[in-house]
Amino acid sequence: MSKKNQYNAIEKLAVIKEWEEGTGNRAEVAQRYNISINTLVKWRHRYELYGMEGLEIRSGKSSYSVELKLRAVHDYFSGQYSQYEIIDKYKIASRTQLKRWIDKYNGHSSFKPDNKGARAMTKGRSTTWQERIDIVLYCLTHQHDYRKAAEQYQVSYHQVFQWVKKYEDGGQDSLKDGRGRKKATTETLNEADHQKLAMKKLEYENERLRAENAFLKKLQELQRRRR
Repeated sequence: MSKKNQYNAIEKLAVIKEWEEGTGNRAEVAQRYNISINTLVKWRHRYELYGMEGLEIRSGKSSYSVELKLRAVHDYFSGQYSQYEIIDKYKIASRTQLKRWIDKYNGHSSFKPDNKGARAMTKGRSTTWQERIDIVLYCLTHQHDYRKAAEQYQVSYHQVFQWVKKYEDGGQDSLKDGRGRKKATTETLNEADHQKLAMKKLEYENERLRAENAFLKKLQELQRRRR
């Protein structure tokens, strides 16, 4: 019997790393931890797509933000993705769920958040260049957890997603607001801002290292239990 739900996210990642590091082929690793090969492959796939969030055990009815619904529908109409790819990309419950959103969009109905208690803002807010850099660094430190960053800084999920993409493609200068020459020219960082930014980078790097050390300890503990 599969024990896939007995492992938390960190333990799942440890199992994935064992496979990737060549301590056994996927069948051997799956047998070692009493899970199916399909479960092991699914864990790695979801980790590659969504980071640690993809390894969390989800229970109850799924909730979706307005931004996520719109991105899924726009991806559908772009013709670049199949319905199954969109479902996998956004962790949608089923094709039926996606079809409801498409029908609502075609009917010019507005989307409403499924989770009324969600703290992440549905609408974005104005931010400075330094804020955008800070938000991106925070998101990257937390394994691309866009929702966590959106909640932390009270901006929209969509804003965080776009800023991270820009940063990864073009660095921090790509985060300057380009809406109008006057606005763009005023977005500069003085010496004090540069020092604050350097401290933030160091702080987030230390946090990342602490997370890595915690993971290594968990991996060692899991390996000891399996011997």
